[in-house]
Amino acid sequence: MDEKHDWTKSSYSDGDGDGGQCIEWAPPHAPEDNIPIRDSKDPARTPLAFSPTAWNTFIRGVRTSHT
Repeated sequence: MDEKHDWTKSSYSDGDGDGGQCIEWAPPHAPEDNIPIRDSKDPARTPLAFSPTAWNTFIRGVRTSHT
């Protein structure tokens, strides 16, 4: 799946190289309208796929917890 997408690293990912929490997501024009999410430390692993509704709910929850 990863060859078909341009992956974007989360702006909250730990960029200091110490094995922190890093995720990448692909744009919402992914197959079957699902949004693929992967661990940037293990890009060969099969990504998780979330519906747009589930992904938007997750993003709203993250934003709410950081305000």
